[in-house]
Amino acid sequence: MEFAPISAARNHDSGELRFHWCAPADSGQQSATEKYRVGELDFDGMVAFAQEADRLGVDSLLMGIAHYMPDPLPLIGALVRETRDVTFILAYRPGLLSPTLFTQVVNTISWMSDGRIALNLVAGISPVEQAYYGDFVAHDGRYARTQEFLQICHRFWNGESPLTHEGDHYAIRDAELGLGYQGKGRPEIYLSGASEIAKETATMYADCWLRYGDTPEGIEAAARPVLDKGTRVGIRMHVLARATREQALADLAAMQENPDQAHRAWVEKFVAASDSEAVKTSFRLAAQADDDWLSPMIYSGFVPYRGGPALCVVGSYREVADYLYSYRAAGVGEFIFSGWPTRDEMRIFYTHVLPLIRERERGGGPA
Repeated sequence: MEFAPISAARNHDSGELRFHWCAPADSGQQSATEKYRVGELDFDGMVAFAQEADRLGVDSLLMGIAHYMPDPLPLIGALVRETRDVTFILAYRPGLLSPTLFTQVVNTISWMSDGRIALNLVAGISPVEQAYYGDFVAHDGRYARTQEFLQICHRFWNGESPLTHEGDHYAIRDAELGLGYQGKGRPEIYLSGASEIAKETATMYADCWLRYGDTPEGIEAAARPVLDKGTRVGIRMHVLARATREQALADLAAMQENPDQAHRAWVEKFVAASDSEAVKTSFRLAAQADDDWLSPMIYSGFVPYRGGPALCVVGSYREVADYLYSYRAAGVGEFIFSGWPTRDEMRIFYTHVLPLIRERERGGGPA
């Protein structure tokens, strides 16, 4: 099917690597090995975080979804009114809302934010967690539902009205939406997952296939079929950059002091119940790492505490910049990062590392 164009206000064609950040559910954990903060919402801290991201020139903030986190939809609705330029990537799971209502909500936020909304569709990573929401569809069935969901959303964004659909997962009759997407476009769409059906879904309905990190060599092999079909590739990782490698390694060691083993056991139990190929792949990579180093630049020791996104690029500002630039040759065009503490690491990355990457892109070689 033909896609509606991406909203002109958010269409990026510069050819530069794009760097996003993952917004915390609070002001951010201080350590990579402490338990998640649950049972409270530091909204003032989130506003301050988003406003600093705005000032730093962060492309987009990923607003995650999980049962232990606040729901991202109302948060984005509030945060777009507290910021001016940063885009918010809404992580959401098909099956929680009907595609008609979901499109209506996204269209509304596009008008509230001047098009500063993108989507990260996640089919789900755990049957146990999906059951919390009354969803008992198995892994491949969730992706089949995601395909049907996105097909309907694209039809709305293409201007089809009234819209009738009879499918395996959704039945819609003569649907009309009075408010279209701002600018008559649609949001950028990221599709997460490492399985073959996830990649297939991304090439059919998304702009960018998003997966957890790996070495450039590992990513290149997995990404080639997606790139060959014209879909962009992005990876989700952590980063720890300091003025010197010695300081980076010292800070890495400090984060491992007094780890919360009860939290590690909770993560292990959650992962054991997961049917996500992305989650399984990241834990396999961590298990295969040599003394917790997947490569001389990628530390895997935090994966047991933080899951798949916690593969962490570690080094000096220049080392990190050069290593991230090397992913270009593997076809990677975008990164979504986190750090510990995540607000401090965001400031470090955009102040000290990103300028070095832009220097490389302008033709300046590594020091």
